Amino acid sequence: MVKVTKKKEEAVGEKEWELRLYVAGETPKTKKTIENLNKICEEHLKGCYHIEVIDLTKNPQLAAGEQIFAIPTLVRKLPEPIRKIIGDLSATEKVLVGLDIHPRK
Repeated sequence: MVKVTKKKEEAVGEKEWELRLYVAGETPKTKKTIENLNKICEEHLKGCYHIEVIDLTKNPQLAAGEQIFAIPTLVRKLPEPIRKIIGDLSATEKVLVGLDIHPRK
């Protein structure tokens, strides 16, 4: 099952962020990771992001194409270059640095 959350671009000139989150099942850790990602996106990328959640228990073949070896893994597809973050995304500051997201003021 692939869940997609899409947000319309609100600010002119903002980059469009395409994020893919690879998870395994609907576990409490998965739910917490999705919650953390949504919070980060709403606070720092509001209006210019697209999140695709891929459950590898239902689509395991999708892990090979992205070279996913641990879960949960967040992949930033756009803007390039591609970046990956492994874990539940609870360390907001590390996620922002890892994805090269500049906090909004």
